[in-house]
Amino acid sequence: MFNFRETKPGDTFVTLKTNRGDIRLLMLPEAAPKAVENFVTHCKDGYYDGVVFHRVIPDFMIQGGDPTGTGSGGESIWGKDFEDEFSGEARNFRGALSMANAGPATNGSQFFIVQAGPETMRREAFEMLGRQGKTFPEPVIEEYLKRGGTPWLDGAHTVFGQVLSGMDVVDAIAHTKTGPGDRPQMDVVIESAVVETAE
Repeated sequence: MFNFRETKPGDTFVTLKTNRGDIRLLMLPEAAPKAVENFVTHCKDGYYDGVVFHRVIPDFMIQGGDPTGTGSGGESIWGKDFEDEFSGEARNFRGALSMANAGPATNGSQFFIVQAGPETMRREAFEMLGRQGKTFPEPVIEEYLKRGGTPWLDGAHTVFGQVLSGMDVVDAIAHTKTGPGDRPQMDVVIESAVVETAE
């Protein structure tokens, strides 16, 4: 699985510095090159600086990347939506960085980080997904049962990164007290996004 591969020279990392702590992410261009290019360029350009996580749901995910803070804004670096990039080797495990969208091929600037842990996983859920036409190889099922995640989002949301450190920060954000629309009552802000390349 690309999500949990060893890091290597040339890898790109992004650290989201939030007012709740840092989240360090490994980019996965081998799975989703356009999504990585979009996200990294936005980070370098300061597009996400001062942007809030506008939607957080415990045992599910935290979502941000909309400069309007409403959940309905933001655009890609190309100024238009771009296509999905799905890979059987990059899945929505706990800690996955994925593109938020409004349906097929509607990727812009919004993203989410999967927070759901292994305690949310049941083997029966994969049987139900199978009846809905979504099948998973047994090693993938075992990985989900071990690590947690949101398998029903595979094939619907592009996975392009994985949290390397700061899942405690993701957990804290996910459990922030919320109001209407799952919006945190106290703003959770990305103060800056720092990009680095491994030597």
